[in-house]
Amino acid sequence: MEVTKLEHACQVLTRDGARLVLDPGNLTRPVDTTGVVGVVVTHAHPDHVTPEQVQRILAANPGAVVIGPAGVADALADDGIRVDVVTDGDARTVGPFDLTFHGTRHNVIHSSIPVIDNTGVLVDGRLFHPGDAYTVPVVPVEVLATPIGAPWLQIGELMDWVAAIAPSRAYPIHEATLSEVGLGMHVGRLREVVEPAGAVTVLAPGDTTTV
Repeated sequence: MEVTKLEHACQVLTRDGARLVLDPGNLTRPVDTTGVVGVVVTHAHPDHVTPEQVQRILAANPGAVVIGPAGVADALADDGIRVDVVTDGDARTVGPFDLTFHGTRHNVIHSSIPVIDNTGVLVDGRLFHPGDAYTVPVVPVEVLATPIGAPWLQIGELMDWVAAIAPSRAYPIHEATLSEVGLGMHVGRLREVVEPAGAVTVLAPGDTTTV
């Protein structure tokens, strides 16, 4: 399976000629690709999904399904976008991709800000994209798409979470809120947790890696 990282949280996974798009939000370039069998959205914040991004993908791939928690379905309903609603413990097969879903709630940003639905996705039992949550799946994770900068993210808590998952490989995502210096600092902390036994790969937007 190939992973192409786009800006911020968005990723495009390719396997056997089919593509799965994760979290196409407003900090990401327009996602304009064919062969898409599904779009998975972890939560309804606009940096992870916009109606315009999803409509663009569906226009080019009318058979694609959109999958996400109930809050995503509510957010996209006014635009006529149907969402297959999932929550913790659910599973789906979309094209060649086997998906299981983990977690129910977004990390707390501040006590004044409501906590919304967030459900991470484990693809083919190997690659976990958590959205905006420190969810630890009940199954092993080989490759972790690691949020590296966010209003809710404290680097020490992130390090503890990554250590709890103990992935063999990790690559940072969700970096748009960081300066170049801040990104380098946070990636360094990620390496401290993962690289004694595993590997961290830093992908610039548009870069592809095989997992």
